[in-house]
Amino acid sequence: MRPVAIALQGRPAQDVAAQQRTSPFAGDVRSEDRLTGIWYIVGFAIAAGSFTFLTFGAAWLISHRNRGDVHKGLPYESGIDTYGDTHGRSGLAFYVYALLFVAFDIEVVFIYLWAIVFRDILLGGFVSMLLFVAILLVGLGYAWRKGVLTWR
Repeated sequence: MRPVAIALQGRPAQDVAAQQRTSPFAGDVRSEDRLTGIWYIVGFAIAAGSFTFLTFGAAWLISHRNRGDVHKGLPYESGIDTYGDTHGRSGLAFYVYALLFVAFDIEVVFIYLWAIVFRDILLGGFVSMLLFVAILLVGLGYAWRKGVLTWR
């Protein structure tokens, strides 16, 4: 009984007796506390929704609108007006470079995490990381041999 008395110290005697009758644990959360927690969640949800809608509303108010000037709506790059079709296709090499970048960027993340836990993973983790790097190097060698990495 001593831990229960210490945990409930500072509350009125009727509250302590009711707590001991209704709950087997002295540290249970009261329903009023749970209700307060729900109101915190509702308040944060309203705040997040208000922030979102206010941000979109402000962006709509100050956004670019074409008010008759033809040059305002044209796409440009580096301040120079475009000529020809602005919806032209990009070369395949750009997509291949992007895919290779993503593949090796993810490899760097895995190697970084592996380096953090290197002392805990022992020999099995070391061998699996070597296998992972070897598979990626085989892929890099294949791309290099096919001439994907040469810019034409």
